[in-house]
Amino acid sequence: MIIRTIIFLVINFAALAIGGLFTGAGVTSDWYLGLSKAPWTPPGWVFGTAWSIIMICLAFYMSYLWPNAKSQKVLVTLFGVQLALNILWNPIFFHFQNPSLGLVNIISLTALVGFFFIYYYPILRLKSLLIAPYFLWLLIATSLNVYIVNTN
Repeated sequence: MIIRTIIFLVINFAALAIGGLFTGAGVTSDWYLGLSKAPWTPPGWVFGTAWSIIMICLAFYMSYLWPNAKSQKVLVTLFGVQLALNILWNPIFFHFQNPSLGLVNIISLTALVGFFFIYYYPILRLKSLLIAPYFLWLLIATSLNVYIVNTN
């Protein structure tokens, strides 16, 4: 369990780092600063804290799920798609400055994380709550993205 958790921590935080590379100066760019943002947009420091908590919880969730999943191939595929969608949002939104495509991406990611919760709940039961912070944060992030698409 400990080794699995460490492996998933490394994978999750590597994905965050790659996404961060694609963000570049996006958050401080004139383009982003000029966007009309939702009044409920949290301060910048909240994003790093939230993502750290999410990735730690996701590592434990995956560590519990890994030995119990009916198909490791399906689990790896779903986890890989989740990682790709998570990483891709940053360049889509910040580098290509495309909030509409970013919205499609984040809705897909939110649906996939929701699918993880529902599909694997019979296996993990209460341990499924470890993925809840990810899902809730994605709902907030989706609402922020919707606001930007609708007001800019």
